[in-house]
Amino acid sequence: MKYQRGVALSGLLFWSIVLVLGAVLTMKVVPTYLEYYKILKDAKATVAKVGSDATVADVRRTFDKFAEIDMLEFPSNQLDVSKDGGRVVIEFSYEKRIPLFWNVSLVIDYKGSTAG
Repeated sequence: MKYQRGVALSGLLFWSIVLVLGAVLTMKVVPTYLEYYKILKDAKATVAKVGSDATVADVRRTFDKFAEIDMLEFPSNQLDVSKDGGRVVIEFSYEKRIPLFWNVSLVIDYKGSTAG
């Protein structure tokens, strides 16, 4: 007697739906992570470029230049600029809402700092 091998049509449909939903979720979330890392990279580059005697306006202007190069829509007025031991520290936090389907959304809170 031979046993049947393979995948049933119902199993194939179930796993296809799971795979497609996972792929769609990934395609919607990955760009927000990339945006966060670009903002963090630009903040670190800004701290490296400005001196310790820079004003808040200078830091924001320099960040805006880096953000323009990376085509970011993140406004520099959301940056919290301070000094820690004579070193400029930039901190930021924002919320990203990703609509998934109907009235269901995914909310991610991003926080970043150049302190450490």
